[in-house]
Amino acid sequence: MESTLKILFVSSEAVPYAKSGGLADVAGSLPQALTEAGMDVRIIMPLYPSIRKVMLDKTPVIEKLAIPLGDTELPASIYMTRSTKRVPALFVHREDLFFRPGLYGNSAGDYYDNLERFTFFCHAVLRIANELDFRPDIIHCHDWQTGLIPALLRGPYNEQFFKGTSTLFTIHNMGYQGVFPGHKLNVTGLKGVDFYHQEGVEYWGNISLLKSGIVYADAVNTVSPTYAEEICMREFGLGMEGILNNRKDSLSGILNGVDYEIWNPEKDTHIHKNYSLKNLIGKNLCKKELIKEMGLDPSLFEKPIVGMVSRLDKQKGLDLLLEIMDKLMALDAGLVLLGSGDPRIETALAEAKKGHPGKIGIGTGFNDPLAHRIIAGSDIFLIPSRYEPCGLTQMYALKYGTVPVVRATGGLNDTVFSYEKGIGNGFKFKGTNPEELLSCIKQAIELYKNKTEWKRIIANGMKEDFSWKKSGNKYIELYRKLKEKKVRPA
Repeated sequence: MESTLKILFVSSEAVPYAKSGGLADVAGSLPQALTEAGMDVRIIMPLYPSIRKVMLDKTPVIEKLAIPLGDTELPASIYMTRSTKRVPALFVHREDLFFRPGLYGNSAGDYYDNLERFTFFCHAVLRIANELDFRPDIIHCHDWQTGLIPALLRGPYNEQFFKGTSTLFTIHNMGYQGVFPGHKLNVTGLKGVDFYHQEGVEYWGNISLLKSGIVYADAVNTVSPTYAEEICMREFGLGMEGILNNRKDSLSGILNGVDYEIWNPEKDTHIHKNYSLKNLIGKNLCKKELIKEMGLDPSLFEKPIVGMVSRLDKQKGLDLLLEIMDKLMALDAGLVLLGSGDPRIETALAEAKKGHPGKIGIGTGFNDPLAHRIIAGSDIFLIPSRYEPCGLTQMYALKYGTVPVVRATGGLNDTVFSYEKGIGNGFKFKGTNPEELLSCIKQAIELYKNKTEWKRIIANGMKEDFSWKKSGNKYIELYRKLKEKKVRPA
């Protein structure tokens, strides 16, 4: 029997404690899957005001721990979750740094002291492990907020306690690089002579914490095999493709999983009627109720409904959709869309809705129950992203028997397979030409008219397994390889 590995899972956010994006879903679900597979896991994250006191033990596990920050030390209290059902989670409490309305910024932009905030957090992680005598085999770091940890382990924390520890750095999105002025290097606790150079944390005269993670971690991965290849190219590497190519031997892609306890049409409490592959009557009712809820013409029940749940920006391909909107409406289909973002896109969508009364329904803001109902009640689900590290909504759509139409990028390319002669689960296009998107939607609508084939493509999608158990096993495999290298250095 293989040994249990000790994993310190470090993230700036995790469900159910705090969430700003998909990272929180991963940090909530993956540790659970690892624990169920027999690993000894601890999650560690900052204590934000969103974390209710009822979730925590009343007294801190460490009352006052001195954490270095630049030339000084600041005390932090460390709390732990009281639930025995979930993976143990530790929280770094420092009110002036983490008790704010947003995790990383507010409507005015990023917080001015994010370097100090997450440097403090990274040092705290290593101090806590030592203080609690939790000797991790793997420290699994996520995105720029934790990117300093692999560098610290090669500098000020290069000590006996961590001799058996390997680091894995997971990139969820290359767009967020944690870039700060170079003159602030002393804040990090790294010595310039050792770390501030082209092969280190220096990035065009600045510091990049994302680059720190990429350069100094024992291995780097991202959240889909295709995205792992794409980020080594100029178009997707966003200035870091050279560094990533240098690390190609240690770079891999593992798909994110789906929590089927939450995303499952058989037990989803947000949708109007539960359903399964064996009995799809409930899906028809979900469609009927969605049409009513979004103010669409009831006659659209017999037509295909195209759904979309997305941030409204260019990365998500909303400009492509707007370009073809009139032609899409001419295809005799309805459109339901939930999202918020670029005010110009919001205005353009509102105008399109006015121009096509009864055919377009729009929900704004973050509305999770409505997202579930759109995914359940639509026939076709649209994700025309310019880049998509993994994407989860296409996997949700497949489970709900809603056929995805996607651009062949990142995780979309790894999970959606073009339908042909009974094989495949969706439709995809390669370019960034609006007409290619329209052509792809037309293919889906043509197939919709053939009820036998449509049932087949729905069944293919609903049978897919993107569970965290599968992804978790791939991470364990990677952890074991890292541990093996540590025991037997190359």
